[in-house]
Amino acid sequence: MNKLTLMITAVVAALITGCKSGNNDNNKTERTEDLQAKKLLQGIWVDSDEENVVFKVKGDTIYYPDSLSQPVRFAIYGDTLEMQNSNESKYAIIKQSAHLFEFKNQNGDVVKLVKGEDPTYELQFAPKKMTSVNQNKTLKSDSVVFCANERYHSYIQVNPTKYKVYKTSYNNDGLDVENIYFDNTIHVGIFKQQTRVFSKDFAKSDFAKFVPADFLKQSVLSDIILTGTSSNTLHYEAQLAIPDSYVSYIVNIDINTDGKLSMNIQK
Repeated sequence: MNKLTLMITAVVAALITGCKSGNNDNNKTERTEDLQAKKLLQGIWVDSDEENVVFKVKGDTIYYPDSLSQPVRFAIYGDTLEMQNSNESKYAIIKQSAHLFEFKNQNGDVVKLVKGEDPTYELQFAPKKMTSVNQNKTLKSDSVVFCANERYHSYIQVNPTKYKVYKTSYNNDGLDVENIYFDNTIHVGIFKQQTRVFSKDFAKSDFAKFVPADFLKQSVLSDIILTGTSSNTLHYEAQLAIPDSYVSYIVNIDINTDGKLSMNIQK
C-alpha cells in the first residue's frame, strides 16, 4: 500500500469516525470552515493544460470570466469545495497549495488549475454588459389576413424586459454555473378596420398551465407568430425556449373574431 493510499484511507477513517461521533452527540457538532484553504484559493486560476482562465476568487466569492455566469459564494469544509448556489454543488479537492488546485468536477474528471500570474488576466473580469436573448431589440410584426370573409390586421410586438431568467449549465471545466438571460413580454393586437377586437400583453406565466414548472423557470418567451386562419379564428403559436438549446415548448393560441382567447399545447 503506497503513501497516497494510506493517506486517503486515514482521511476516510477520520471522516467515518467523525460521523459516528457526530451521531452520538445528536448531530449537534457544527462544521468548521477551513479558512486557510480559502486563503490559498484567493486569486485567478488557469487551466494547466490550455492556459484558459477558469475563475477568480476574491473573499468568499468565485467569479467567472463569462459575463453570463453569475458569481457564486463558496466555502471549504474538510476536503470539499462547496458552491452555495441553487444546486449546492460540491467538489472533492484532490490537491491544494498556494499555486496548485486540483479537484473533481461533476463528471468525476480531475481538473488541474494553476495560479495565474499574468496581470492581463484581470482584464477578463472587467464589468461587462449582460445581453438578453433578443439582444434588447423590440421586434414587430404586422400582418393583414382574411377571416370570416373580413379583413383583419394582426399586430405583434416582442418587448424585452428586465425580468431575469437563470439557466443552470456546466462550463468546460465541469463546474456548475448559472447563466443569466432576460425574458420578454409580447403584445398581440387584432383590429378590424379601426375597431380593436383583441389586445393583450403575454408573459410566460400565462402558459404555466401548459408548460412544466422546471422548464418554465429556465425558459424565455421568445416569440409569438401568426400561423394562419380558419373559419372565424386567427391562429398563433407561442414559443417558449430554453436559451442556447434546441429544447422548446410550443403553445397554440386561438383568438376568434369576437376576441375570445383559447390555448392548448401543441402535440
